[in-house]
Amino acid sequence: AELCRRLETEEEKVLPFYPSSLGEMEQQKARMVLEETASEPLARVMKDYIGLEKFWQRFNKAKLEEKGLEKARAALADRNQELRRLLQQYLVGATIHKKVPKDPHPL
Repeated sequence: AELCRRLETEEEKVLPFYPSSLGEMEQQKARMVLEETASEPLARVMKDYIGLEKFWQRFNKAKLEEKGLEKARAALADRNQELRRLLQQYLVGATIHKKVPKDPHPL
């Protein structure tokens, strides 16, 4: 995290995480559970990795942004194809219009 700090945007430095969706009572219960000494081996090992919680929050935020950008890119690509199709139709119509004689009654 310290090495990546220089790569953070200003927004991430000021407000790095989303606010918690837990209520006050739920947050207190979560803190109490984290402060308890674990009896199971897996729970004791997991306490060593609590520091990675912020990393995973950032990772997941980046993944969500990536998915959002992929959807936006796909939508823009579709829009681009539609505009190209409309332009092609316009150009075909413009070339046909030039072939029509300007004087409808030559006689």
